[in-house]
Amino acid sequence: MERFTISLDENLANEFDKLIRERGYQNRSEAVRDMLRGQLSTLQKTKYHAPFCVANLSYVYNHHERDLAERLTVIQHQHHDLVVASTHVHLDHDNCLETLMLRGSTREVQKLCDALTAERGVRHGQLNLIPVDKDVVLPHTHSHPKI
Repeated sequence: MERFTISLDENLANEFDKLIRERGYQNRSEAVRDMLRGQLSTLQKTKYHAPFCVANLSYVYNHHERDLAERLTVIQHQHHDLVVASTHVHLDHDNCLETLMLRGSTREVQKLCDALTAERGVRHGQLNLIPVDKDVVLPHTHSHPKI
């Protein structure tokens, strides 16, 4: 058995403990193992059984986090062939919600989502991925105008 340590802020730790009690886990380790197995299983099914997809990624982030909004925009521009549309909503004085509509290779869409949600300051990232036949996904054949 291998051990690792994670740090949680007090509110997140309290919410996690509440979830553990509600679901009947004996301890945090059991809950984390179950969550990891679930995520890995979902990723494996998606990666190997659905080569193409349409998807929706929604995440909340603190726009005061240093350069975060710019970093997120740069990542989206680097993957402009996957991003069909984006919506930005100001939730309050500190937090924004972004929702991206995505289309393309499942592996590439997953990589983009992982990159965005891994940025420091991004919270509550959720991906809804829908497998599609390749014919539904248009190839990246458009030109790029010089602006």
